Order: sequence, then structure tokens, then C-alpha cells
Amino acid sequence: MTDGNCGSKAQAAGRQVDRRAFLGLAAGGALLATALVFKARPALSAAVNAPGGLAVQGFDVVAYFTQNAAVNGSPDIAIQHDGATWRFASVQNRDTFLADPGKYAPQYGGFCAYAVANGYTAKIDPQAFTVVDGALYLNFSKSVRTRWERDIPGHISKANANWPGLSGQ
Repeated sequence: MTDGNCGSKAQAAGRQVDRRAFLGLAAGGALLATALVFKARPALSAAVNAPGGLAVQGFDVVAYFTQNAAVNGSPDIAIQHDGATWRFASVQNRDTFLADPGKYAPQYGGFCAYAVANGYTAKIDPQAFTVVDGALYLNFSKSVRTRWERDIPGHISKANANWPGLSGQ
């Protein structure tokens, strides 16, 4: 009789352990799902916008300053910098960039400046650019650049505040 009684107590204890294990696994799964959601948010973008490893879609960042134009870079005049390939239209532009990359690299890692001002990252159209106070800002499109231009100082202020969190820095 005690064996039967012991067996039912053991079964009840086993069910309680199983319930605890299930609840523990469920809680752990919920934490993992939450972590994955936060990890997948746009705020954890790479510091340099380089789809396929190519910065600014292969456009010469120095030309934005010297020619006030979006100029395609050459695959034959390219360097590796900040984990991306940067192309240039001339050896002189490449050397100018190498002398001071921070001066010529676009703000916010080359992501859309308007998007960063609004708390997220977005790809860019290399033709939609502005150079303001010696800094290059890229936008998603020319129509977004028009919105950006309505309040450049305000957008820069917001983007500067948002960028550390969006870049993962």
C-alpha cells in the first residue's frame, strides 16, 4: 500500500516538475523572442551603409565636394575603408579621400539623413545629396531631399542625436 501511495506522490511530483519545466521553457522562449525582435529592429544597422560591400553604391564621395555632382567611381580605383569598398573617379580623388576620410565620408554612415533624423535608417539614392558646412548628406530620393531641405539645421540636430543609437555605437 505504501508503494502505491509513494508511486502516486512520485507521479504528482513528476507532473509538478514537468509543469515547472514547461513554464521555464515558455518564459525562456518569450525572452528569446523579445531579444530577436529588438535585435531585428532598424536601430541596429551597420555603421556604414554598404549593400554588397559597396559604399555609396560606388559613387565617388570626393566628387560631391569638388564637382558638386554625383559621379560614378571606377572599380579600378577603389579602396577598402571601414569594412566597405569605396570607388573613385580619379586617383587624385582616391588620394584626397585617403588623406582625410572623415571629411569626405557621408554623414550617418551613408544612410538617408532624413530617415536618421526621424529615428530609423533607409537606403539612399546617390543623386539625392546635399553638402552643408563641409559635410555630405545623402537622402533616400530627391523628393525626400526636398523634405530634408525644409529644415536642414533641425534635421541635422535630430539626426545627430539619433545616430549613436542607430549605428550601434
